[in-house]
Amino acid sequence: MTKLLQWLFGVSLVGLVWAVVTFDLLELSLPRPYREVAWPMPLYLLVSFGCYSLATVGYRVATFNDCEEAAKELQEQIKEAKEDLRRKGLKM
Repeated sequence: MTKLLQWLFGVSLVGLVWAVVTFDLLELSLPRPYREVAWPMPLYLLVSFGCYSLATVGYRVATFNDCEEAAKELQEQIKEAKEDLRRKGLKM
């Protein structure tokens, strides 16, 4: 099962439970406060997911590793490429 299918299954399951509680589809006779809390739940979940995503991206940016050796190697490759192009007659 792909990750997309797992996410779709999870979202569908949460949506189904939300619809059953909010619209009382199974006639469970849930108290009114339960339905009032369940009604805005998708919005709360969306805001929570956005906050989690923002925090995760911020953390990953803050702890991003510098690759000193790779940067030096890349600079050397750039110098070699420039020299090679000069030898072949390209003017920069």
